[in-house]
Amino acid sequence: MKLEIKKLTKNYGKKEVLKDINFTFEEGKIYGLIGRNGAGKTTFFNCLNKDVEINQGQFYLDKETLNPEDIGYVTATPIVPEFLTGREFLKFYLDINEEKIKERKTMDEYFDIVKLSHEDQNKLLKEYSHGMKNKMQILVNIIINPKVILLDEPLTALDIVVQEDMKKLLRELRKNHIIIFSTHILELAMDLCDEMVVLSNKKLEIVEKNNLNTKNYKEKIMKELKDEKDD
Repeated sequence: MKLEIKKLTKNYGKKEVLKDINFTFEEGKIYGLIGRNGAGKTTFFNCLNKDVEINQGQFYLDKETLNPEDIGYVTATPIVPEFLTGREFLKFYLDINEEKIKERKTMDEYFDIVKLSHEDQNKLLKEYSHGMKNKMQILVNIIINPKVILLDEPLTALDIVVQEDMKKLLRELRKNHIIIFSTHILELAMDLCDEMVVLSNKKLEIVEKNNLNTKNYKEKIMKELKDEKDD
């Protein structure tokens, strides 16, 4: 399975954010999308997810037009119904997606996947921390099982122990999926991801991970990120 991006261009008024991007992502890998804050990583995800109108470009999944149902999107700012408890939200989500779920698990089994305690399951989502809300976002994407998973800074707000749990989960998920993981933290991307992609100067560029272990190349990438202007 391959996700092909062809000639993607996105402007906000006169400001060009993404320019003529051509890139191919492959199944079975976690891609680290790195770039400084404001480089356009979230805009890139919003274009793929059709949350914003693009100026130019096409997206294909195995040469067929990419459909919204093929994409799962974990946003940097979690969006959850805060008037529900974790269990109420999960039950609601399972019920409305019943026909799409091939092998439905029990609610306890789903919560075990993201290691959410029974006490936290019964709290209102408005009482959840940023990291706990991110867990719920990741969980519903696991349930619906999209072919492409977009993760926008999903681990930044998690403590070290929870980060390691979620890294393990994402490594298990990469089989049969295309995962694109955006972050401005280079070390996090190097630890988790199979491939590294830099968004710099409105373009995507593949980066050899082995080269990042050399001082000169790493300094070159860091300089590119540092010198780039914010959106």
